Amino acid sequence: MEALQGLKVLELGQLIAGPFAGRTLADFGADVIKIEPADGGDPLRKWRLLREGTSVWWEVQSRNKRSVALDLRRADGQAAVRALAAEADVLIENFKPGTLENWGLGWDTLHTLNPKLIMLRISGFGQTGPYAGKPGFGVLGEAMGGLRHLTAEPGRVPVRVGVSIGDTLAALHGVIGVLLALRHREVNGGRGQMVDVALYESVFNVMESLLPEYDAFGAVRGPAGSALPGIAPSNAYRCGCGAYVLVGGNGDGIFRRLMRAIGRTDLEADPGLAQNDGRVARVAQIDGAIEAWTLQRPIEEVIAALESAGVPVGRIYTVADIARDPQYLARDMVLQTHDADGRPLKVPGIVPKLAATPGRLRTPAPRLGEHNTSVLGRAGWPVRAANDEQAGGA
Repeated sequence: MEALQGLKVLELGQLIAGPFAGRTLADFGADVIKIEPADGGDPLRKWRLLREGTSVWWEVQSRNKRSVALDLRRADGQAAVRALAAEADVLIENFKPGTLENWGLGWDTLHTLNPKLIMLRISGFGQTGPYAGKPGFGVLGEAMGGLRHLTAEPGRVPVRVGVSIGDTLAALHGVIGVLLALRHREVNGGRGQMVDVALYESVFNVMESLLPEYDAFGAVRGPAGSALPGIAPSNAYRCGCGAYVLVGGNGDGIFRRLMRAIGRTDLEADPGLAQNDGRVARVAQIDGAIEAWTLQRPIEEVIAALESAGVPVGRIYTVADIARDPQYLARDMVLQTHDADGRPLKVPGIVPKLAATPGRLRTPAPRLGEHNTSVLGRAGWPVRAANDEQAGGA
């Protein structure tokens, strides 16, 4: 038994945010039917590195789903979606606001058709407000949400986090919204609702004390490189081998152990450094003392010494480090699976870990339109007989 077994999800989204939300629900047992354009499918199929013409990212993003190929610009495709939505618990979409309404698939239409339906709508700026009609990708959400301003060295150009974090944060907020709406439906009258998730709001929601600090003090937090402003010491320090080590010594007791481990008992005993506010005022002195010590040692020696002292410490992993790390492997975070053609592939494991109803990998990412006959036929919708199991449409 899986946590979401029996939940019927219709995924109309493409690329990252909507499909990531669908993948998360699918990992925990939901039956996710992915609607793809009949002329090529989800563009993610061709993003980044391809193996024999198909993206390996696609294999992760669409695992545990079924694929139906439809043209939503055509009346028959729209009618097929309405037929599927009438039986669904959840519908996920991440089109520009107004797109589904133009296709006769908006909230009012589908809610009337299926009052129990929960509709997750992910967009750049939400379904309301003066920016609602603007196109918005994750990079804009990261910029407007306040994140991009912080990801830089002081005085240098802001940089990307390195992954599509804005899209992923929106997807996770969307999953939270769906689960809240399901709970409400179960206990408060059985009706569905719309879950409106904006990319910029999802980023802004994790910006910690950014706004109250501005309101109370007029403080505009700026980029700080690898440091953690206002919390000390927490930074990346160069070792004698040239590698960087991350050290989190910002707890009061941890700081004392850290200073003892690097031979700075004078700083350990300094009453002005006993608490965080005092350490923040002298962070340059503390960082200098730590790096003076790490520069004399290879990273392996630094990590061993600080782990022995009970100080949080670690190297900066590449994916090669991740793929062979014993902690990742022990917790099934690197899973061996295969694609639809049987080729082996390692993929990220499932998060979070549920003790009684864990998620699992059931099926590989589908071929385009692989389930047209089984899904549309079961819904009572006529299906083209020619080649529809591979790439056909209704």
